[in-house]
Amino acid sequence: MAISLDKALGIHQHALEGRVKRAEVLANNLANADTPGYKARDIDFQAMMEKAQEGMSGFGMTRTHESHMDTSPMGQDSELMYRVPNQPSVDGNTVDTQQEQTRFMRNAMDYQASFQFLNGKVTGIKKALSGQ
Repeated sequence: MAISLDKALGIHQHALEGRVKRAEVLANNLANADTPGYKARDIDFQAMMEKAQEGMSGFGMTRTHESHMDTSPMGQDSELMYRVPNQPSVDGNTVDTQQEQTRFMRNAMDYQASFQFLNGKVTGIKKALSGQ
């Protein structure tokens, strides 16, 4: 019986990829905190995971022609949204540095949790293969 790593790891590999993508977006927001007119962005992590689960279930849409839209689980920027600011600055920048730092740290903690869970899965598979 063959072992399918995609089935063994489940959605957790996609969660890790999503956390990395969100960290990049949040870091970009922090880097542009003083850029006039910059609009803060964020990722809808829930929508990203729903897309990944659709792709895993086999009931998702498939791309049959090069001019069709990309419907892959980790699609282009479909999950990327603009954030509505609590209080925009005079220069039009919508980045609130403290909130961005908080979101970045929370995402880092979620990334670490996802990584530890995935690491536990891999360790379990290795133990099963070695007969422990």
